[in-house]
Amino acid sequence: MRLPHPALLLVTDRRQARQPLAQVVTAAFIAGCRWVSVREKDLPEDDQIGLVRMLLPIARRHGALVSLHGSAALAKAAGADGVHLSAGSDAAASRQLLGPDKLIGVSIHTATEAAALDPAFADYAIAGPAYETASKPGYGPEIGRKGLSDLAKSSRVPLVAIGGLNTTRAAEVLAAGVAGIAVMGSIMRAADPGLETKALVATLAGAAGASGR
Repeated sequence: MRLPHPALLLVTDRRQARQPLAQVVTAAFIAGCRWVSVREKDLPEDDQIGLVRMLLPIARRHGALVSLHGSAALAKAAGADGVHLSAGSDAAASRQLLGPDKLIGVSIHTATEAAALDPAFADYAIAGPAYETASKPGYGPEIGRKGLSDLAKSSRVPLVAIGGLNTTRAAEVLAAGVAGIAVMGSIMRAADPGLETKALVATLAGAAGASGR
């Protein structure tokens, strides 16, 4: 399955959001984002399912997808459009459970993990933290532009960078060869999430134009 266009993934964190989650996601969709993933792992599973089901009708109005950060079984129960798996998860088993039409991603941190990804099962990988991030302070050493470039060369699936990305840094990682970007805090914490989303969408469009994609 192809990545949504633009390849901008908004990862939710209701605790950082300055507005109600549905309001932030709606603003992002209006501004051109077409992909959100619910990452609220501290909530009971029923509440995570409820969040996905609340956001799906909003996404449908904008031609967007809603994924779930968690297990394939939970994503299926929620009716999500895809699942994002933690590092080391079994993408093959997830594909078997969800079928060919769902978006499946896996988190990676090393070139070995990137090279091991099978495009028959995983549609993309998220690599991070690209830079030190306020959303997850102390979460591993930052990969940086060169590290992302090495991972992108090792991977047989599109790479999505995450961690500390703003418009300037998004342009840097896209130039390094990643296919897309994932953001959390920059949109969740924004006073105007739509304006922040528009800037990131424009950065993606500029990078695609520069590379001829």
